[in-house]
Amino acid sequence: MRFMIIRKADAYTEAEDLPTPELFAQMGAYMEEMNKAGILLGGDGLQPSRKGARIAFKAGTPTVIDGPFTETKELVAGYTLIEVASLADAIAWMKKWPPLDGDGNVQLEIRQLYEAEDFGDAFTPEERAREDRLRADLTNRNH
Repeated sequence: MRFMIIRKADAYTEAEDLPTPELFAQMGAYMEEMNKAGILLGGDGLQPSRKGARIAFKAGTPTVIDGPFTETKELVAGYTLIEVASLADAIAWMKKWPPLDGDGNVQLEIRQLYEAEDFGDAFTPEERAREDRLRADLTNRNH
């Protein structure tokens, strides 16, 4: 099962304070541990919302809203992708999150990714072939 771990934004991540060398070391060791365990699929931090934008659609018409965004509890500061056997395993790994991040006050959200099997008959053989081609293209592009 694949899971996305969403690191929620907070005043620290929105302030764009760079991590300390100690936090870099803790986070690097943590990511390395997940990589050695064979569960890490990817992950990155995101720059503050003031450097971003939102696109809102009303009746199909887009409106661009420039950052920053005031409600940080709705923002994402980063993500990690892992593949483990169960939600319990994902939770166990996230309990090891580096304690220096956010001065120990971090909120993580764990969400399972959909797999082709989850869609039943709606995911036709043609759609599966298209998905396989897209994934192959992404793999080739990233290597």
